[in-house]
Amino acid sequence: MVDLIVTNFNKNFTGVSATAANVIRQQMHDFGLRLVGQPLPGCPAPISLKEARAISRSHTSEKALIWHVRRNTEMRAAIWTRDVLRLPIKIVFTSAAIRLHSAFPRWLISKMDAVVATTERAADFVPHVRAVVPHGVDTEVFHPSSDRSADWAQLGHGGQIGIATIGRIRPEKGTDVFVEAMLQLLPKLPEARALIIGRAAREHQPFLKALKDKIAAAGLTERFVFTGEIPAAELPKVMRALHLVMQLPRYEGYGMTPLEGMASGVPFVGSEAGYYRAFASQGRAGNVVPLEDASAAAQAGLEILSQRQKWPQMAQDAREIAKHSFSSRSEADGVNAVYREFW
Repeated sequence: MVDLIVTNFNKNFTGVSATAANVIRQQMHDFGLRLVGQPLPGCPAPISLKEARAISRSHTSEKALIWHVRRNTEMRAAIWTRDVLRLPIKIVFTSAAIRLHSAFPRWLISKMDAVVATTERAADFVPHVRAVVPHGVDTEVFHPSSDRSADWAQLGHGGQIGIATIGRIRPEKGTDVFVEAMLQLLPKLPEARALIIGRAAREHQPFLKALKDKIAAAGLTERFVFTGEIPAAELPKVMRALHLVMQLPRYEGYGMTPLEGMASGVPFVGSEAGYYRAFASQGRAGNVVPLEDASAAAQAGLEILSQRQKWPQMAQDAREIAKHSFSSRSEADGVNAVYREFW
């Protein structure tokens, strides 16, 4: 018996995809679950939207069949299924945005049967909130290295210390702020290398070129590595080889990358965005700096990496905080509680 249909219509593996996959890997052991649309790592093979509607049409259990959606296109498909095809489903939407949605998404969200907000602040921007459930990280997929130095050496980037920012290369993600912070930090840590993991879309190619030109002008080209986009299955291996994650976006709804680093035993430096301050746990797992403050980010990174006793303790605390406060199992349990309200 199928109890839950989860949609994933985006063929690209995005932050939304990652959070959905984390929860699905837990929920597939809890319910009869079908994934609809595009595949996700470690999750059941997906079925088509047509097949999902056929399952909904033949659903005979007294328990409501729940569709969990996370994107506008997925909300539209679910609303059509429920309100036009008149099939007996309930629609749950996860919302992480900490700003007002535009008019059409607001209308879509207003038609949801329930909304799960990822933070208290996100809950202020949407109706029908049944629960606030922070995103969680899969602490089995992301785990600390048994030999970080060997894992880093295996990546072949040189040096002994890896500092990375992960995400699309564009102004909103603060890639330029990271570059400026590294231009200040790398001369003070000769053994360090800066990794920029992600790709630039066509419209952001001039932005990328300007970053590379700035790095070249500083004479630090060999200390930076632009890896391009790394497949999702390869990211855990890279993450546990790092020594510091630095995420400096100008806007972030939630932000999973610091959590993935924490689960891997990697402290972080983050801007005042997303849910980073909660992750940091008053400086135990990471440091939060003001928006667009590259100098503060460089200083925070230097303090973490240059103090012999500080980094190991932060790495240990980061893992424990991720495991006990922000795991995907905890997220799945919180979301499942919303489903049970319908059952």
